Parts: sequence; C-alpha cells; structure tokens
Amino acid sequence: MCDYCGCREFPLIGRLSQEHWDIKECAGALRRAIGEGGHDDAARLLDELLTRLVPHTATEEGGLFAELRADGSLAEEVERLCAEHADIHGVLGTVDRAAPDWPAVLRALDRLHQHIDHEEHGLFPAAVIMLPLAAWDRITPGQSPAPAG
Repeated sequence: MCDYCGCREFPLIGRLSQEHWDIKECAGALRRAIGEGGHDDAARLLDELLTRLVPHTATEEGGLFAELRADGSLAEEVERLCAEHADIHGVLGTVDRAAPDWPAVLRALDRLHQHIDHEEHGLFPAAVIMLPLAAWDRITPGQSPAPAG
C-alpha cells in the first residue's frame, strides 16, 4: 500500500486501504493453504475472503466509484475496476465445494492482487485530486478529510 500521497487521510480511503490490507492477508493465507494441499483450510479461508471482499466491493462501488462515475473524469477506469470486481467475485463466489478448481482460484487471487494495486496506487490518489470536497462529504458523512499539510 502506498504512503506517499496522503490519500489515506481521507477517512473512506483510509478504511478501504485497511480493508485491502486485510483482504491481501487473507488471500495470502488462502494461497498458502492451497499450495500446501490444505483444502479444508482453503475452503474456510475462501469463505473468510468472501466475507471481507463482498462488503468492501459494495462500499467501493456504492460510494467512491459512484462519485467518480458521476464526476466523469475517471468513469472509464471505474468501469474497468467494476468489471474486475465482477470477474473476481464470479470465480471466488462460485467455487464448487465438492470439486474446487484451485488453479482458477489462484489465478483470481493474482487478479485480485493486481486490482488492489491499481486502486491503491492509481485510483485512490487520483480520486483525492479529482473529487470535490462535497463529494467526499457525501461518501463520508460527518467526516471531513484532514487538511493537506
């Protein structure tokens, strides 16, 4: 995760970044369980990952992404990221528990890692620059971003 632009001072970005960290930790544990052949652990970790990922994605798409789409300046990037959400969720959310396709899960985890990197180092810093304070007030009611120092 980045620490160079100050975007985490915006409460929503700080929260989403922390969730990214937690998601990446869980995905790493899932990757290790699959690699070690611990399929019972892998199934449990997949459930845990989905428990973290589904509400995170809903927050992004219903808040930050909606504001960026309405603003128009990053709408194309938002659409690409939403398509990635659908792709990743489509794989991870439909794993056949009786005969899991672990290689497909590993490929989805690779895409998830790249996706998070794009948000952290591309979209989040750009959103801080592009969105007016009124938009931030709408997606983080009662919280204003810390003033830039």
